Amino acid sequence: MGLSRGYGRASITEGPTPADAAGMPALPYPDGWFALAFSEELRRGTVLTRPLAGQDVVLYRLGTRAVRAVRPYCPHLGAHLGLASVEGEDLVCPFHLFAFGPDGTCVRTGYDTPPPRSPLAQLPVHEVNGVVFVWRHHDGRAPDWFLPDWHEIGHRPARSAAWEMAGNVQEVIENTVDLGHFATLHGWTKAEIGGPVIYDDATFHASVRAHESAPLLGDFVAHVEVDGYGLGCLHVDVHTPRMGLRMCTTVLPTPVGPNRMQFRQRNRIAFDEPARLPPPLARAVSRTAARLLEGAVFRSSCEFTAADFPIWHHKEYRHPPRLAAGDGPIGPFRRWARRFYPPVPVERGGGQVVRQGGDERVPGPGVPSDTGPPPLYRSPGR
Repeated sequence: MGLSRGYGRASITEGPTPADAAGMPALPYPDGWFALAFSEELRRGTVLTRPLAGQDVVLYRLGTRAVRAVRPYCPHLGAHLGLASVEGEDLVCPFHLFAFGPDGTCVRTGYDTPPPRSPLAQLPVHEVNGVVFVWRHHDGRAPDWFLPDWHEIGHRPARSAAWEMAGNVQEVIENTVDLGHFATLHGWTKAEIGGPVIYDDATFHASVRAHESAPLLGDFVAHVEVDGYGLGCLHVDVHTPRMGLRMCTTVLPTPVGPNRMQFRQRNRIAFDEPARLPPPLARAVSRTAARLLEGAVFRSSCEFTAADFPIWHHKEYRHPPRLAAGDGPIGPFRRWARRFYPPVPVERGGGQVVRQGGDERVPGPGVPSDTGPPPLYRSPGR
């Protein structure tokens, strides 16, 4: 008997299974600040719903331009506030028109009765560098560190992009010290750390020299300065003296579900002013170059980053890793990253003692490479 017409051209499942669908264990959600929107997405009166660590977060901008972040359900009868509207300084629930002021207090109902004492559950929000960040902590602790304002280069507006994929945010930040992959995946002829990686509580700093080769340009060096803020933000400054190009890139991974993340990137560029020209002309040349080339540079930057996407989308977090010479200082980085996860129960003499990852010192280059985040867990239903 032949195949029926309906099954004659049926497709089959093939190819690598994404990390969030493979049933593999996931890292716990880390604590810290995570990007949920670019500032330009959140205009006055706008209400956005974005996922963070398995839950919705509702963002809205008041008439004063201040931003608020709240849990998604109205305390009255549970309507989703992602469907709400902003009226002046108030967020108005779509169900019974209960209105909540900037501090989350219910200020009126939809039928002119005294408002109940049922405030919104507000979340810490921090808008800086053109990005809206929301704080999460596994035990509800208030923020104990903040992202700074950093310099803005050039005169052109920033360009931004966002993607969603499987993967975990730690491995995005860890790529900074994974020297081996810069040659094998990104085509750098050589990458080297320009001195020790400096860890300071919730931040780290790394200097990298990237050796590249390109048609017409030949061999050249890019100087890369990376500042990491928790496991949700990298600020990267790149200077290529041979071309006079300066680029400031913000890399923003956000955990949205087990083994799943959103990824945002924001770029600004500038060109050095030619020293041999008079200052007014040098400035005009620099600005013209930025205007003409910013689109191509941004596309190139996104393509550079996107080379990692299929790797993150399908890989599992391997702990302990089997490291080799040339990998870079991954072990010390993982030891530092522990502080952003919940405490780990440790068996000691027949009982359990809670060890907080953030209380451990960051090791030097000789530390064993198998130190890392808390044990993996399997998400429900997998």
